[in-house]
Amino acid sequence: MQLGEVVRFCESLWPAAGAEDWDVVGLVSGSLSQDIKKVMLTVDVTAEVVAEAKSQKVDLILSHHPFLLRGITNVYEESAKGSIIRELIRSDIALFTAHTNADSQATGTSVSLATALGIQELAPLATSETAFGIGVIGSIKTTLGDLALKLNEVLPATATGVRVAGDYAQEISKVALCAGAGDSYLQLALDSDADVYITSDLRHHPAQEILEQAKARSKHFGLIDISHWAAEYIWLEQAKRELASTGLEITICDLRTDVFDFLVNVPRGTNEN
Repeated sequence: MQLGEVVRFCESLWPAAGAEDWDVVGLVSGSLSQDIKKVMLTVDVTAEVVAEAKSQKVDLILSHHPFLLRGITNVYEESAKGSIIRELIRSDIALFTAHTNADSQATGTSVSLATALGIQELAPLATSETAFGIGVIGSIKTTLGDLALKLNEVLPATATGVRVAGDYAQEISKVALCAGAGDSYLQLALDSDADVYITSDLRHHPAQEILEQAKARSKHFGLIDISHWAAEYIWLEQAKRELASTGLEITICDLRTDVFDFLVNVPRGTNEN
């Protein structure tokens, strides 16, 4: 297929109209007339990911996170963006992004993670006029501790693992979930009457504030903070299935692009020799 055909197919799966206003999605680099035989799916575009694409002789990288989300004024080769753009162009590797327009689909990132966890009766957390919506709410019978253990089982391993606020034995019947950075939906998650909210990149003050609101309402409400990369990596398998009908060779980049490499959490006084 030519790149233009692949772009049109991707647009049919993840229409740009479904993206948030602030987002930047679609074709980043490449020629619409270039031939595409092999596609590599990834959450992030880093120097290591591009090197992996080159070693696999990939023609197109399809990334979840936008590479040029914030405006830049140059692409000189010693800059972070310029060095990668240089490698993509010189290696004849095209780059395409499907971000919140993929998040908001009924087969998107949040649905993919919720399905892996066994959450049922899924509905959008934040509705959309053009797509399914951002995040999900759904039903499951479990405890907060067991839900965290299940997350640890289905997510790829990261240094920071699964962080939980709440009582380990708390009974859970309704879950709100937003794969990726979802602290802007903390209030919506609490107001949805969910027992727990699963998302990534939680900050101290917003998280503490929502927990205090829950207490004021006499509501048992838990928070689970997971790796941003790991939460969205789950979706790549779904994207691969959706792209299968193109007949292209589709591969998933197995490099861990979570930004943290190790965690030090040894209780003081237990490592004295």
